[in-house]
Amino acid sequence: MHLRTFSKKELIPAVWSGGLTYEYVISPLNAEYNTRNFIFRISSATIDQIPSEFTAFKGFHRYLVMLDNTLTVTINGEQRVYQKDEIMQFASCDTVISYSKGTDFNWMISDKIRNHGMKITKEQQNISDSIIILFALSATTVKVMGIEHIIELHDLLVVENNKKEAIQFEFNAECLVGFMNL
Repeated sequence: MHLRTFSKKELIPAVWSGGLTYEYVISPLNAEYNTRNFIFRISSATIDQIPSEFTAFKGFHRYLVMLDNTLTVTINGEQRVYQKDEIMQFASCDTVISYSKGTDFNWMISDKIRNHGMKITKEQQNISDSIIILFALSATTVKVMGIEHIIELHDLLVVENNKKEAIQFEFNAECLVGFMNL
């Protein structure tokens, strides 16, 4: 088991058509977002323009969570509303237009990966997937196999579990918890 923490404060923003994006991690490490040669990418973005069209491309599934606002969007022409901290899922090739400003969390996963999921919880979890992500919706103490890790607001903890052993997580506040098998 290998743990890595990524602090939002240390990320360098890049521009997208609707605002700024902050890349936490891309895997594999030598992958590039622009060439779409990644297995997964975790980022946060600001939506500063209304309307804003999300970047569309084939071959990826996306989880998106608004961190500070309600999100009103159209997905392929159908209007939907997501509350703050509600998980939105869609295909990256969908046409998604936002009519809300705010900040989001975004996890893109290659369609080659079939086993993945995400939930918001503060309940104890036992997870045996090869990649586990914990994103702090507030400053949080997480116990990983009994060892405490403090995660500040909007920081990310990535657990690489190549042996797919059962790992126990305990939280003192709600976190975004994602899991996938490579």
